[in-house]
Amino acid sequence: MTRPLLFLDVDGPLNPYAAKPERRPEGYTTIRASLRPGRPLRVWLNPSHGPALLSLGYDLCWATTWMAEANRWIAPVVGLPELPYVDFGADLFAERPDGVHWKMSAIVAYAAGRPFVWVDDEQSPADTAYAAAHHPGPALLHHVNPRLGLREEDFTVLANALGGLVTRL
Repeated sequence: MTRPLLFLDVDGPLNPYAAKPERRPEGYTTIRASLRPGRPLRVWLNPSHGPALLSLGYDLCWATTWMAEANRWIAPVVGLPELPYVDFGADLFAERPDGVHWKMSAIVAYAAGRPFVWVDDEQSPADTAYAAAHHPGPALLHHVNPRLGLREEDFTVLANALGGLVTRL
């Protein structure tokens, strides 16, 4: 039996970028990632998130603008192995007239009918409707507050959702 996918964004869920800039959240460490020329990006990461995500029972996949770079900069700090990632290609940051997030169609295509959860801080009702109309399997879009990042309550929701996704396979 194939396990459901968990598509994971970095900025928002793992990096609470919208937290007060002068106050790193408790339990987080700071890295400086040099993704492009210029000033390095300040990123707050919690090393307990990786083991907690791995224990949930999903197949994890990056769904982030970091794409392959998440394996270099994020995975080692949070305790995740190298993960596959959704390559957004030309759709990266492309606005859609229907209000659907630019990640949504690539996530649905990558899932290819497998049940999935998408953990991000930018979903909308338009994304939920798109998943329902274009994805034949079960899908859950789980919003994370970018000021807080993943919290215990989020892990509880994700753990509880797994049973419903598996029984609907």
